[in-house]
Amino acid sequence: MNYASWPQRVGASLIDAIPIWILIGIGMAVDGPGSDGGPGLIYFLFTLLALAFALYNRSYLGGQGASIGKKALGLKLVDEQTGQPLGFGKAFVRDICHFVDAIICYIGFLFPLWDAKRQTIADKIIKTLVVKG
Repeated sequence: MNYASWPQRVGASLIDAIPIWILIGIGMAVDGPGSDGGPGLIYFLFTLLALAFALYNRSYLGGQGASIGKKALGLKLVDEQTGQPLGFGKAFVRDICHFVDAIICYIGFLFPLWDAKRQTIADKIIKTLVVKG
């Protein structure tokens, strides 16, 4: 298989993050801290919208084979054993498993630099691959 390189994976993640940053930024610009110092209602709603987008993009679209970022860079997220898209549930659990990549000083996200299949720890746990195609 033709595995995605680490720079391609990072690029896809950055593209996926842009709409989230924009939504949260709009919320902050329109409704910064409330009178009590906490976030205002508009900011909270834009944050919920950003979370909904992330869920749709990474779990739903990712589960069908490619998030917006992966699609833009010609990458696919597939099951290691079948080579087929994961489906919503497995893609969602994969994102939760990225917590393991992060908790060890983010080293898990660097695994694709030296791993033969260019997998993160979350990919190894869920048995997924990011491939070109």
